[in-house]
Amino acid sequence: GILVTWTKGFKATDCEGEDVVELLREAIKRKEEFELDVVAIVNDTVGTMMTCAYEEPTCEVGLIAGTGSNACYMEEMRNIEIVDGTEGRMCVNMEWGAFGDNGCLDDIRTKYDQAVDENSLNEGKQRYEKMCSGMYLGEIVRQILIDLTKRGFLFRGQISETLKTRGIFETKFLSQIESDRLALLQVRAILQQLGLDSTCDDSIIVKEVCGTVSRRAAQICGAGMAAVVDKIRENRGLDHLDITVGVDGTLYKLHPHFSRIFHQTVKELAPKCEVNFLLSEDGSGKGAALITAVGCRQRELDAQQH
Repeated sequence: GILVTWTKGFKATDCEGEDVVELLREAIKRKEEFELDVVAIVNDTVGTMMTCAYEEPTCEVGLIAGTGSNACYMEEMRNIEIVDGTEGRMCVNMEWGAFGDNGCLDDIRTKYDQAVDENSLNEGKQRYEKMCSGMYLGEIVRQILIDLTKRGFLFRGQISETLKTRGIFETKFLSQIESDRLALLQVRAILQQLGLDSTCDDSIIVKEVCGTVSRRAAQICGAGMAAVVDKIRENRGLDHLDITVGVDGTLYKLHPHFSRIFHQTVKELAPKCEVNFLLSEDGSGKGAALITAVGCRQRELDAQQH
């Protein structure tokens, strides 16, 4: 498997353009402590789908909504142009975080999205992910707060040094601020931890900004999922599709409103699909083990045939 580009801020030298399996094999050989065979390359999205499909056979889609965002699904072999054969289905890892890199999302990107993108390690890449994943939501909020402060709507128009600091507004603060149980006093306390001295009005505005950014993220992510399940339905020529999506990721699991808004969006945009969501625990680990087992069995069968 050739590594094309790093995402989400990873930067290990001399890996891009290289076969990661070979790199791993060589590293294990250098250790001289154990022997290990590499059977398959699996990403966490596919691992999540496999883990959930083991429990629930109708699971044919995987979703990660956490630090990053990605999806995979089972595509009809007749639509897979680069592989021979038309029978059965094949899992496609969409890498949908890179959707929009060709400019097709420009109509809905804001100046705040552009600022986040320009300050990131991989400018111009993973644009969809930068609008809807946990790694970037806090940074979008910070950009909006700076703008509102400059325009005199927040913090008495004073931009503190803290607010100028990249990454200061972590996504976990979004989750905390948006918690329904939190009174405005507690929101003020969180802002004070960040060195932002806020009035009651400031706290209301900050809470509104956080809610808007995460609602948009859930809707954008939901729109992607609706498109995927509707494509599966059309592929199969069905009027109605029942399907299960295996999900993992901190944003989906820990944010107080993300999953609810996400589900609602999928329902609205894919009315002909009945979509169930199954939470996966350590999807990537278990899924990798399952796929390894399948890979080993396949190899044994091939060996017997030859």
